[in-house]
Amino acid sequence: MRGKVLKSCAVLAIGLMMAGATANLAAAQAAKGPSGLPLPRFVTLKSKRVNLRVGPSADYAVSWLYLKQGLPVEIIQEYDNWRRVRDADGTEGWVNQSLLSGQRSAIAAPWMKGKGKAVFVNMRRDAQPSSTVIAKLQPGVMMNIRECTGDWCLATADGTEGWVAQSEIWGAYPGEAFK
Repeated sequence: MRGKVLKSCAVLAIGLMMAGATANLAAAQAAKGPSGLPLPRFVTLKSKRVNLRVGPSADYAVSWLYLKQGLPVEIIQEYDNWRRVRDADGTEGWVNQSLLSGQRSAIAAPWMKGKGKAVFVNMRRDAQPSSTVIAKLQPGVMMNIRECTGDWCLATADGTEGWVAQSEIWGAYPGEAFK
């Protein structure tokens, strides 16, 4: 009798693992937008002037005007040629996809901006916490990102290139790796 119980438990465990794998696959598929690209994802503003609209059409009112080319935004929804984006301050709205670029940039610790303390994001020579600090970035400083390892990003800010901890920027997800 005990052998049958153990076999039943093993079959149940395998069934639960397969159900979990199926649920994970469904979640991964649900995380793609109509474009086939992942949601959410980071992109940058392609133009120096980008209207943020309250809905996905030029017929909707403009709620905000961005004046910074290369600013990172997070695409959180897609509808036709429109992308619902969120900026580092949490402001959300719709932008036409033609005004967005796949290039990557980031903002140094925007959550620390205006806190009054002397807080900096260290840019290091190598992707290691013990590596030499080559620049100290104030919260809110924008940088271009060339690659991320999942823990560190190779970035350029004001002509200086170095590695910043991925946990100290807004523009790359924790654990995200790309070149």
